[in-house]
Amino acid sequence: MNAARRRGPRDRSPRAVHARARRILARLKRQPRHARVELDHATPFELLVATILSAQCTDERVNRVTPGLFAAYPDVAALARASPARLESLIRPTGFYRSKAQRLIECSRALVERWGGVVPKTMDALTELPGIGRKTANVILGACAGVPSIVVDTHVKRVSARLHLTRQTDPVKIEFDLRAAWPERDWTEGSQRMLLHGRYVCLARTPRCEVCALYDDCEWERKRVRRC
Repeated sequence: MNAARRRGPRDRSPRAVHARARRILARLKRQPRHARVELDHATPFELLVATILSAQCTDERVNRVTPGLFAAYPDVAALARASPARLESLIRPTGFYRSKAQRLIECSRALVERWGGVVPKTMDALTELPGIGRKTANVILGACAGVPSIVVDTHVKRVSARLHLTRQTDPVKIEFDLRAAWPERDWTEGSQRMLLHGRYVCLARTPRCEVCALYDDCEWERKRVRRC
């Protein structure tokens, strides 16, 4: 029997959940790991491209692909004119390379035609671009525009569910649950730290409960019992 069960049921009221969410945030912020995006980039456009490539792919693999990609297509105008076949060959290791190549070209063309090649800095403008959803837009806004943003990827979705910070499964609804629980000034750092916690500690198959800084606040029924 784990510690959460021994203590009995927790208070599930919104006030109690929000208090626990802020305590979790404080513990995440005390961790030594950096809180920056792990996709290598020098410009907002490069981050936009890297984020598109990261779908169903690790950041590490994307970071191995993007140097060659940006050498071949150094700016948005160049990528807008890209040959699909050549682009596909460059991004093939990231998987789903045909659909990703199409998204990259269409998005680049839209940026050139609507925004003069500049990545916009609002949610509405970003999500009007072909193939850009809230997750990618939030990555750009938080990392490049200084706009408080919560990124909900597979890691944030898993960790927030295990911590019982949300009962939602839809990423947009999870995003708004976390927005309600955390101060706006902490949205970007908090979600990035939660993402990294899921990537390196709260793993999908074999979570590292023995080193988890959030163990005492974790309400996951299957968390591992710590040994003394």
